[in-house]
Amino acid sequence: MCTPRSILSWDIVVQRVGNKPFLDKRDGSQLDLLTVNETAQEQLPENKDDINSAHSLAVEATYINQNFSQQVLHRNGEKVNFDEPNPFASEGEEAASVGYRYRRWKLNDEISLVARCEVHAVNVDPSGTRQFITVNALNEFDSKITGVDWRQKLETQRGAVLATELKNNANKLARWTAQALLAGADMMKLGYVSRVNPRDQYNHSVLTVMGYKPRDFAAQINLNTANMWGIVKSIVDICMKFEEGKYVFVKDPAKPQLRIYEVPSDAFENDYVEEPLPEEEQVRPLGEVDATAEEMDAVAEAEANNVSSANGGEGGKSAEATLA
Repeated sequence: MCTPRSILSWDIVVQRVGNKPFLDKRDGSQLDLLTVNETAQEQLPENKDDINSAHSLAVEATYINQNFSQQVLHRNGEKVNFDEPNPFASEGEEAASVGYRYRRWKLNDEISLVARCEVHAVNVDPSGTRQFITVNALNEFDSKITGVDWRQKLETQRGAVLATELKNNANKLARWTAQALLAGADMMKLGYVSRVNPRDQYNHSVLTVMGYKPRDFAAQINLNTANMWGIVKSIVDICMKFEEGKYVFVKDPAKPQLRIYEVPSDAFENDYVEEPLPEEEQVRPLGEVDATAEEMDAVAEAEANNVSSANGGEGGKSAEATLA
């Protein structure tokens, strides 16, 4: 729904079973991590080990959101239990407080879409009506990079701080808003979390929390709900033309375009055990190989031939879809 705002690449697996297409992410997919400064003009360090690299910040932001959503709850209040138990709770262990709502929408007279949505908290308004709430957290890692010091600006210029976040994290904020709309949440809470020290990625302070109504916030960030559903309807129409099998949608980096590939039915399944090669077939480090120049050239030529044959092999079918 928010793909036109995304810059980084990601993928979604589509499996057509009968007349039903199932869309889901891969285990360990980048979609599990929250992006940071994805749409900012300033480039983040490319070194993956740097605490301010895109990957390190994504892991940090994901941990912050998981912890923040549990820290702000009032544990001593009345709990709301849904009709069915948590599908991801392990026996004998207390799962994190979250509610899953399975909701259905009619895309047309023949096609309905079912999605699992989540809410993080419940509140009761002054009239006694129960309200569902989603909880997320924006995080500040270095004010010299973002350009706005939250500790100085949040009290006096909250609008400027939010505007900067909308510029630097347009896709993430749109995703949170879309998730709140789909879950039927009455309120979305945004926390502002900052590092205690810019060089310490493990200790943080919660500076403030703001609340917004999802529809009002969607209008504020120019998130067109009709366009959101138009994208979904287009993708579902494409999926309904597929034959039974497994496919993968890959988002092009920096382009509002999806590439669609047909893949084997057992693709992305990690329940296999890799067996080591026989000792005579294993490649030893060059330091252990006593080879002449002619032998090394032969090895290099063989490797080049293997790469060429792998690249020129028969690949899966592909197609493209441009998102409005």
